[in-house]
Amino acid sequence: MTDAIALAADHGGYELKALLAKDLTDAGIAVVDLGTNSADSVDYPDYADRLAAALKDGRATRGVLICGTGVGISIAANRHRHIRAALCHDETTTRLCRQHNDANVLVLGARVTGPEVARACLKVFLSTKFEGGRHERRVAKLA
Repeated sequence: MTDAIALAADHGGYELKALLAKDLTDAGIAVVDLGTNSADSVDYPDYADRLAAALKDGRATRGVLICGTGVGISIAANRHRHIRAALCHDETTTRLCRQHNDANVLVLGARVTGPEVARACLKVFLSTKFEGGRHERRVAKLA
Protein backbone atom coordinates (compact mmCIF):
# COMPACT_ATOMS: atom_id res chain seq x y z
CA MET A 1 0.00 0.00 0.00
CA THR A 2 1.30 3.42 -0.92
CA ASP A 3 1.49 6.40 1.45
CA ALA A 4 -0.23 8.56 -1.16
CA ILE A 5 -3.18 10.75 -0.24
CA ALA A 6 -6.27 10.52 -2.45
CA LEU A 7 -8.17 13.74 -3.14
CA ALA A 8 -11.61 14.09 -4.67
CA ALA A 9 -14.17 16.87 -4.84
CA ASP A 10 -17.32 17.88 -6.58
CA HIS A 11 -17.68 21.20 -8.42
CA GLY A 12 -18.13 23.06 -5.12
CA GLY A 13 -14.79 21.87 -3.83
CA TYR A 14 -12.55 21.61 -6.86
CA GLU A 15 -10.68 24.90 -6.21
CA LEU A 16 -9.88 23.96 -2.61
CA LYS A 17 -8.87 20.48 -3.77
CA ALA A 18 -6.40 22.00 -6.24
CA LEU A 19 -4.91 24.20 -3.52
CA LEU A 20 -4.49 21.27 -1.10
CA ALA A 21 -3.09 19.03 -3.85
CA LYS A 22 -0.42 21.62 -4.59
CA ASP A 23 0.43 21.93 -0.88
CA LEU A 24 0.80 18.15 -0.60
CA THR A 25 2.89 17.89 -3.76
CA ASP A 26 5.11 20.78 -2.61
CA ALA A 27 5.63 18.88 0.67
CA GLY A 28 6.75 15.79 -1.26
CA ILE A 29 3.60 13.79 -0.56
CA ALA A 30 2.21 11.70 -3.41
CA VAL A 31 -1.29 12.71 -4.49
CA VAL A 32 -3.90 10.62 -6.25
CA ASP A 33 -6.19 13.27 -7.77
CA LEU A 34 -9.58 11.73 -8.52
CA GLY A 35 -11.24 14.88 -9.85
CA THR A 36 -13.29 16.88 -10.55
CA ASN A 37 -11.29 19.67 -12.11
CA SER A 38 -13.83 22.32 -13.05
CA ALA A 39 -16.90 24.18 -11.88
CA ASP A 40 -19.11 22.06 -14.14
CA SER A 41 -21.82 20.41 -12.06
CA VAL A 42 -21.11 16.81 -11.04
CA ASP A 43 -22.59 14.39 -8.51
CA TYR A 44 -20.66 14.18 -5.23
CA PRO A 45 -21.47 10.47 -4.58
CA ASP A 46 -19.46 9.55 -7.66
CA TYR A 47 -16.36 11.22 -6.21
CA ALA A 48 -16.84 9.66 -2.78
CA ASP A 49 -17.03 6.28 -4.54
CA ARG A 50 -13.82 7.00 -6.47
CA LEU A 51 -11.99 7.83 -3.27
CA ALA A 52 -13.36 4.76 -1.47
CA ALA A 53 -12.12 2.58 -4.33
CA ALA A 54 -8.66 4.18 -4.21
CA LEU A 55 -8.34 3.39 -0.50
CA LYS A 56 -9.70 -0.12 -0.92
CA ASP A 57 -7.33 -1.06 -3.75
CA GLY A 58 -4.29 0.47 -2.05
CA ARG A 59 -3.62 3.43 -4.33
CA ALA A 60 -3.74 5.61 -1.19
CA THR A 61 -3.72 5.16 2.57
CA ARG A 62 -5.90 8.16 3.45
CA GLY A 63 -8.03 10.64 1.63
CA VAL A 64 -9.57 14.08 1.51
CA LEU A 65 -13.06 14.77 0.17
CA ILE A 66 -14.49 18.22 -0.48
CA CYS A 67 -17.90 19.49 -1.48
CA GLY A 68 -19.74 22.72 -0.74
CA THR A 69 -20.59 21.96 2.89
CA GLY A 70 -18.90 18.59 3.29
CA VAL A 71 -22.16 17.01 4.43
CA GLY A 72 -23.29 15.26 1.26
CA ILE A 73 -19.92 13.83 0.33
CA SER A 74 -19.30 12.57 3.87
CA ILE A 75 -22.65 10.75 3.87
CA ALA A 76 -21.77 9.17 0.54
CA ALA A 77 -18.29 8.14 1.70
CA ASN A 78 -19.45 6.59 4.95
CA ARG A 79 -21.68 4.15 3.07
CA HIS A 80 -18.46 2.19 2.41
CA ARG A 81 -17.56 -0.11 5.33
CA HIS A 82 -13.82 0.55 5.11
CA ILE A 83 -14.23 4.33 5.18
CA ARG A 84 -14.30 6.43 8.33
CA ALA A 85 -14.88 9.91 6.90
CA ALA A 86 -14.99 12.82 9.32
CA LEU A 87 -16.34 16.24 8.44
CA CYS A 88 -14.06 18.70 10.22
CA HIS A 89 -14.27 22.46 10.66
CA ASP A 90 -11.18 23.15 12.75
CA GLU A 91 -7.95 21.68 14.07
CA THR A 92 -9.57 20.30 17.23
CA THR A 93 -12.20 18.20 15.47
CA THR A 94 -9.54 17.06 13.03
CA ARG A 95 -7.14 15.98 15.77
CA LEU A 96 -9.88 14.14 17.65
CA CYS A 97 -11.20 12.36 14.55
CA ARG A 98 -7.75 10.83 14.13
CA GLN A 99 -7.02 10.16 17.82
CA HIS A 100 -10.41 8.70 18.74
CA ASN A 101 -11.97 7.48 15.48
CA ASP A 102 -8.95 6.56 13.35
CA ALA A 103 -10.61 8.54 10.54
CA ASN A 104 -9.05 7.67 7.21
CA VAL A 105 -10.81 10.41 5.25
CA LEU A 106 -10.87 14.11 6.06
CA VAL A 107 -13.96 15.88 4.74
CA LEU A 108 -14.05 19.63 4.22
CA GLY A 109 -16.74 22.05 3.13
CA ALA A 110 -15.28 24.57 0.69
CA ARG A 111 -18.15 27.02 1.15
CA VAL A 112 -17.95 26.98 4.94
CA THR A 113 -14.23 26.48 5.65
CA GLY A 114 -11.64 28.97 4.47
CA PRO A 115 -8.46 27.85 2.73
CA GLU A 116 -6.13 28.56 5.67
CA VAL A 117 -8.32 26.59 8.09
CA ALA A 118 -8.53 23.77 5.53
CA ARG A 119 -4.74 23.75 5.21
CA ALA A 120 -4.38 23.60 9.01
CA CYS A 121 -6.90 20.74 9.18
CA LEU A 122 -5.01 18.78 6.53
CA LYS A 123 -1.71 19.25 8.36
CA VAL A 124 -3.25 17.98 11.63
CA PHE A 125 -4.98 15.09 9.83
CA LEU A 126 -1.69 13.89 8.39
CA SER A 127 0.36 14.31 11.57
CA THR A 128 -2.02 12.88 14.18
CA LYS A 129 -1.92 9.21 15.13
CA PHE A 130 -4.78 6.99 16.31
CA GLU A 131 -4.59 6.59 20.11
CA GLY A 132 -5.94 3.04 20.13
CA GLY A 133 -6.62 1.79 23.65
CA ARG A 134 -10.21 2.37 24.74
CA HIS A 135 -11.05 3.60 21.24
CA GLU A 136 -10.06 0.37 19.45
CA ARG A 137 -13.18 -1.53 20.51
CA ARG A 138 -15.46 1.23 19.23
CA VAL A 139 -13.64 1.68 15.94
CA ALA A 140 -13.72 -2.09 15.39
CA LYS A 141 -17.52 -1.97 15.62
CA LEU A 142 -17.59 0.43 12.66
CA ALA A 143 -16.02 -2.15 10.39
